[in-house]
Amino acid sequence: MLKNYIKIALRNLTRNKGFTLLNITGLVVGMAGAMLIGLWIMREVSVDRFHEKGEQIYQAWNRDKVDGEIWCWTTTPKPLGPVLKQDYPEINNMARYSNAGNLIYKKEETNLKGNSAFVDSTFLQMFSFPLISGDLRSALDEPMSVVITEELALKLFGKEDAVNQMVKVENRMELKVTGVLKSLPDNTDFDFEALIPWSLMVQIGYSDNSWSNNSVATYVELEKGVNVSQLNEKVKGVTMAHRSGSSTEVFLYPLEELYLRSDFVNGVPVGGKIDLVYFFGMIAILIIAIACINFMNLSTARSEKRAKEVGIRKLSGAHKGMLVSQFLIESFLLTAFSAVLAFILVQLLLPSFNTLTGVQFSMPFTNVVFWSGIVGFVLITALLAGSYPAFFLSSFQPVKVLKGSFKKSGSQFSPRKILVVSQFTFAIVLIASTFIIKQQIEYAQNRSKGYDQSQLVYHNMNEEIEKGFGSFREEAIKLKLVEGMTKSMSPITHSTTNSWGMEWEGKNEENKQLIHRFGSDIRPVEIFGLTLVEGRDIDVTKYATDSTAILLNEEAVKVMGFEEPIGQIISDGPKYHVVGVVKDFVIGSPFAKTIPLVIESSASWFNTFHIKLNSELNTKENLASIQQLFSRHYPNIPFEFEFVDEAFAKNYQEQERFADLITLFSGLAIIISCLGLFGLSAYAAEQRRKEIGVRKVLGASVSRILVLLSSDFVKLVLIAIVIAIPVSWYLMSAWLMNFDYRTAISADTFIITAIIALVIAIVTVIGQAYRTANLNPVNSLKDE
Repeated sequence: MLKNYIKIALRNLTRNKGFTLLNITGLVVGMAGAMLIGLWIMREVSVDRFHEKGEQIYQAWNRDKVDGEIWCWTTTPKPLGPVLKQDYPEINNMARYSNAGNLIYKKEETNLKGNSAFVDSTFLQMFSFPLISGDLRSALDEPMSVVITEELALKLFGKEDAVNQMVKVENRMELKVTGVLKSLPDNTDFDFEALIPWSLMVQIGYSDNSWSNNSVATYVELEKGVNVSQLNEKVKGVTMAHRSGSSTEVFLYPLEELYLRSDFVNGVPVGGKIDLVYFFGMIAILIIAIACINFMNLSTARSEKRAKEVGIRKLSGAHKGMLVSQFLIESFLLTAFSAVLAFILVQLLLPSFNTLTGVQFSMPFTNVVFWSGIVGFVLITALLAGSYPAFFLSSFQPVKVLKGSFKKSGSQFSPRKILVVSQFTFAIVLIASTFIIKQQIEYAQNRSKGYDQSQLVYHNMNEEIEKGFGSFREEAIKLKLVEGMTKSMSPITHSTTNSWGMEWEGKNEENKQLIHRFGSDIRPVEIFGLTLVEGRDIDVTKYATDSTAILLNEEAVKVMGFEEPIGQIISDGPKYHVVGVVKDFVIGSPFAKTIPLVIESSASWFNTFHIKLNSELNTKENLASIQQLFSRHYPNIPFEFEFVDEAFAKNYQEQERFADLITLFSGLAIIISCLGLFGLSAYAAEQRRKEIGVRKVLGASVSRILVLLSSDFVKLVLIAIVIAIPVSWYLMSAWLMNFDYRTAISADTFIITAIIALVIAIVTVIGQAYRTANLNPVNSLKDE
């Protein structure tokens, strides 16, 4: 019986090649889109969930009331980890993680930068980052050792065994390679090429025992079966017990929730990347739903051609269940074949998709769960696509069919029309969302930066660069290669440190004020192109007292409540005096509100320097000259700069990728919806062929018939627009609430979206309508 069903199914599919091609195209596009989203979701939900002890690992977080709201953050004091392990038996182990930046590793003539981190010796025992060579338990025991990834080992040592080899780090420390790590998987949020023992950080004086310096990530491994809620009640007062006057609470947050659910509002977790997972999961479902709707519309459009077949088979003894099985098998064969083509299409699209998302995806061919998911996906799609046509076609009454009195319902709300409205509603929502997302990005891009990014580059700074920086700067200025250079705490594209411990006259002690910090030792107003509101610029070479000088931005003046800011004293350990006020400028996310900021002339550390290039020189030649000068002063350090405008553009990267993905899937939804509309127009042409013949005999023109046939579809799209606009407005209004600096949703967006949807619909159906309108009425009216 099954063999017979398959034969009949194959015969029907090959006999109606146009119908089969349309169905396959819709399913292939829909399934390929859903598969791509599925790969993305699989990666997102698996981030850092591969660690063997993952369920027992938690990260220590801080929680405190700042600016009248409870804030939660992940950086903690350095002594927190050892105290937690020592004082709480529920904690089996701890490991601290502190980003060391791009350190320079030298092996003979090879100089390479590696993104490095200081970690406790227990780090590799807690986290599942396997070693290719070396001892997992002792690799980080010795201070003068380093564990590197296989990529860095290959660059430094080629095919030689890297273990026990010596490398010079930052041109001042000789470290022995004690282990080589397997390449980090794509589904981890950790990013390092080298791990350096915490004991070395202590030895070179980079560590401290301050409970007020929140600068490292602290992870703990709990004993099995520990009640985390009860433990959080115990540990929340640790910082307050060790730091007088502190109100900061500590709590433990599960590692497996960190990547997906790290957004907190007023001390409560409210989601994070999991929201995007749900969002794109819904898009995948909608795309498959649209593809399945196509199948239903195209299958039922052929209902009259299959009606006599159903009538004869019923008279021959076939019951409804047999007919349903027949049509479902056709659906399954078509879906399975489409899945194979979709699989091939995904493989071809993966390189472009990887570029679009910034993640290296690949098909997990050896994963049993993946193949189980694919089989389930095909079966569900086949059932969704084939169930309605199967029950619809198998319900025909043989007497009516064979007498020629079989007619379809002319209801204004037939299932096919409802399905097409649903299709276009989904597609229009996606189109409108794409426009609004892009408008939000453009709104932030057009926001006044508050400083001049042109001819401005920055370079990382280490101890060796800082020691000889004065002479390097003087010579570059003397040679007129630069208009100025200044050391800073971070690139001007983002602030890396803040404090609520600053004191000033009139401060509201009951409400903590978070003030961000930036450092610049010489003429920041001039070099960065800031706007000076009052006072003067900082210049430690011109004013001896500027070693304690600071600038405030307008927001900081407002927060501190100064009427006359110049000369005010601000204490943050050292005492600083205000010499100037600058207009607010964007330092960080362009989507965020303006932050209160102080610019310190003598910061606790400088890890960046900025160069204002000579605007009268050719940029490329100028940079080459600066590189030569830099190499003379620092022969062991590569000159690796970045343009500020390019670095700032990275602030938009995540949202731009989000917009690109929405655009991609909107396009897929439109393509599939157009196929669905084409299917409905084919159905209409099938049903109204004799009507059109009669109208032509009675003198109806081709243009009149075109309007007649197209108007029905335009009405469906108009209904979809009416439904989609409020849905789009609601969804995008909720999305925009995630940004402090956001655009307004204008009516123009929905007008343009509506016009696009109507044009697409008309273009889709006009060809089918024109072909039908030009049929010879003699052929249409003759009795079969």
